Amino acid sequence: MTANPLSDISTWRFRASGLRGIPSICSAHPVVIEAAMRHAGRLGLPVLIEATCNQVNQDGGYTGMTPGDFRDFVEVIAKRLGFPFERVILGGDHLGPNPWKKLPATEAMDKAKVMIDAFAKAGFTKLHLDTSMGCAGEPVALSDALTAERAASLAAVAEAATRDAAIRPVYIVGTEVPIPGGAMEEIEELEVTRPEAARETIAVHREAFAKAGIAQAFERAVGAVVQPGVEFGNHNVVAFDAGKAASLSAVLSDLKGFVFEAHSTDYQTPEALKALIDNGFSILKVGP
Repeated sequence: MTANPLSDISTWRFRASGLRGIPSICSAHPVVIEAAMRHAGRLGLPVLIEATCNQVNQDGGYTGMTPGDFRDFVEVIAKRLGFPFERVILGGDHLGPNPWKKLPATEAMDKAKVMIDAFAKAGFTKLHLDTSMGCAGEPVALSDALTAERAASLAAVAEAATRDAAIRPVYIVGTEVPIPGGAMEEIEELEVTRPEAARETIAVHREAFAKAGIAQAFERAVGAVVQPGVEFGNHNVVAFDAGKAASLSAVLSDLKGFVFEAHSTDYQTPEALKALIDNGFSILKVGP
């Protein structure tokens, strides 16, 4: 079995040189994927490309592609460019019932299980579990415990699908993210995730994985999605302020093997991106 290339990402920011964090290219546009591969190729680095649950799923999503189709789509681009496909890391973002949340929870989760099975079998090795949204008849946002229970049920499906895979998936948990695609209004202030909330997210997921009989899979959970205080909208960009996120970053010293994943890092300055990496926000999601 080959180690997942992201399995030791929590150690990267302490390196003296080389890759210290990684951008996650969340796009299905061929020009964007090509540009990312060309850049990574010049630097001799891997490239992380992700597809969201609405973008790609067993029903085709808004791209018309299943997870297998998306993998083939990316592989064709890599082959044309001469980019080694083994240096491509495929990720699934916000995997959960969101595309079917108008259905009752049982039906929506059944569809989410079919989806994550397809992602796992297609070779996506970074899986973000997002089951925080309520389905028909439920509150808009669910409790941490129920969210974690549903996330663990999806992870169990992925574990079964990859039992004999050469590379087992790593998991990202947590859902405290900006609005997909950026905000419409001008943003004045953002609340950084509270340190205790980050700890609780990881703790309840660890417990839920154990209750689901897949405690060993949580050993491959490497990240939690948090809000570090970055966002962009139609009118402005909220830049990263390391001081405001200092107490959140400090939590990582107690969370062995974990990093934070930051969404909507589009339009941050090079200095801000470096500061995010330096402070443990090692996966930077962009959606060009």
